[in-house]
Amino acid sequence: MANRDPLRNWLALTVLAYLLERPMHPYELGKLLKDRNAARSMDYKHASVYMVVEQLVRAGYVEAQRTERQGQRPERTVYRHTETGRVALRERMRELVAVPAKEYSHFQAALSLIVVLPPDELPELLDRRRRALADAAAELRTTVRAAEDVDPIFLIECDYRLELIEAELRFITRFDEHLRRDSRSLGEFWHDLHER
Repeated sequence: MANRDPLRNWLALTVLAYLLERPMHPYELGKLLKDRNAARSMDYKHASVYMVVEQLVRAGYVEAQRTERQGQRPERTVYRHTETGRVALRERMRELVAVPAKEYSHFQAALSLIVVLPPDELPELLDRRRRALADAAAELRTTVRAAEDVDPIFLIECDYRLELIEAELRFITRFDEHLRRDSRSLGEFWHDLHER
């Protein structure tokens, strides 16, 4: 069985991108992920950074540059990207930017099963979601304003996330208005299911 390309993993992709900036050891990479709030774009654990670095080494995308020790701390290996890694990273990024992929949203999945819930419950649930999204949008706007010294290209994912939130808020508002106006227009089956 062929090994899966580690650049299909968001953490591996990010680690390799960070190594384009400068050689680093995994602990420093983990600190940089935290400092740059990578958790807003992906789910990862700090310990996973070490495993991802090993995968990137096996793939030939990174290599050990040197080992270093500071005081009584354990020896640390500093890694750098390889030319193969740089080329693979850019190719994967070209694919991610150019080719739309199906992204599975929990909310979209919930909408596909919405008939499970009684129609009269939805307005309150949608209102709770609307408030949570409005809070998330406000937090993103605050993050962007607070990062005035940061090059805007490093905040582009915040702009994208904000656009998605605003689109979802518009959808929820329309859906909620439709429900309040005439939920029966969405189908008798839904109402019949909950009147049994």
